[in-house]
Amino acid sequence: MTSRRKFLTHSCQLGLASATLGTSMLSLGMAQRAAAMPFADYRALVCILLAGGNDSFNMLVPTDADQYGEYASIRSDLALPSEQLLPLSGSTANGRNYGLHPGMAALQSLYDSGEAALVANVGTLLEPFDAAAVEAGTASLPVGLFSHADQIAQWQTAVPDARVAQGWAGRFADLIDSPVSTGQVSMNISLAGSNVFQSGNSSNAYSVESGAEAAPGIAGYDEDSEFGAIRRRMIDELLAVERSHVLKREYRNRLRGAIDTRATFIDALATAPVLATEFDADPFSLSMRRVAEVIGARDALALNRQTFFVQVGGWDHHDDVLDNQAAMLPMIAQGLSSFRDALVELGVFDAVTTFTISDFGRTLTSNGKGSDHGWGGHHIAMGGSVSGGQIVGTYPELSAASPLDVGRGIYAPTTPVDAYFAELASWFGVAPSDFDYVLPNARRFISPESQPRPLGFLI
Repeated sequence: MTSRRKFLTHSCQLGLASATLGTSMLSLGMAQRAAAMPFADYRALVCILLAGGNDSFNMLVPTDADQYGEYASIRSDLALPSEQLLPLSGSTANGRNYGLHPGMAALQSLYDSGEAALVANVGTLLEPFDAAAVEAGTASLPVGLFSHADQIAQWQTAVPDARVAQGWAGRFADLIDSPVSTGQVSMNISLAGSNVFQSGNSSNAYSVESGAEAAPGIAGYDEDSEFGAIRRRMIDELLAVERSHVLKREYRNRLRGAIDTRATFIDALATAPVLATEFDADPFSLSMRRVAEVIGARDALALNRQTFFVQVGGWDHHDDVLDNQAAMLPMIAQGLSSFRDALVELGVFDAVTTFTISDFGRTLTSNGKGSDHGWGGHHIAMGGSVSGGQIVGTYPELSAASPLDVGRGIYAPTTPVDAYFAELASWFGVAPSDFDYVLPNARRFISPESQPRPLGFLI
């Protein structure tokens, strides 16, 4: 019998020894790749990565007397005072009540108005969870459990048993978005540079910025001066020369394509309505403003499916959890609220679903200064198509003797990322026949044909 402590020690090895489902499923994708699928409507997914592992057991807290008592006992110096928690309307299916971190009043309003839902105890799983198997140390587990690099990648790839470079938004773009040629802008837009989530076999994200420049370009190429005109002419003439060497030709084509794509993007962005909605000046809010502006330019970009990727770092709180979250969680809540207002202003709130991901949750127990790497954690989904005002998934019963506790207050997930992503992917337009390519591990938990939206938070 392997102890919980031994389970923690050997989790990575068990994951590496698991069946290579991901690699075998991914090979199916290129064989079934089809021409771009037409969609009559517009829809967008906005993925917000809270990089480092958000301590979400202080974001969503039980408020029933018995469960709050367990929470306070296990968390000790990390526990939030019960009187400070923001109560959420209604109760879960099992009659439990919960509250939000005191700095997230803006999220409380979104929840109470039915525009945001909370998804409980989500995490990477290789196969349906068996608490007894985890206790015995015989469960098949994701590769590199508790590792930042592995878990942050698996939350983007939805492949828990292998290290791959393609994310599920990128794989969907492989199916519907023709390879980006000169002057075209990808359906996948990143506010955080290159990322795994939006990388496919033939598709990549187009990186934009939240500042005045909007999209990166060659220094001085667009400079409105005599010297700028000379520089631009010289670069254009160099790129017009045919190259016989394959690498030189490829470099020329890529650079020319990048210049033309930037021009297309800047011209399209100029057609977007000027937003009256006010955003705070923090980096997250400014990124969300840029996302709204790009959505406002969707017609000029001729895109009816888009994904956006926004990253907010700094959540690896091994110390000062309370002080750090007091500053950071209000920023997330207010940024989401402003983004909601901008989408309503644009008339597309029903067409955009925003959701959070993170490396993992944290330990419920304190390390004396903060919390350490965990497993399951809680997440936010917001949008006009979100059936909000509810907590979906299963929030675990907190107890020092919980079978879900695999050691040091690390709670195993009760909701697989595959179910979370299946809900989003189905709403976005992924057909059941394409689930094996886009979400290769999903069939271990759901049937895309009969249960494409297993959690029920999207209409």
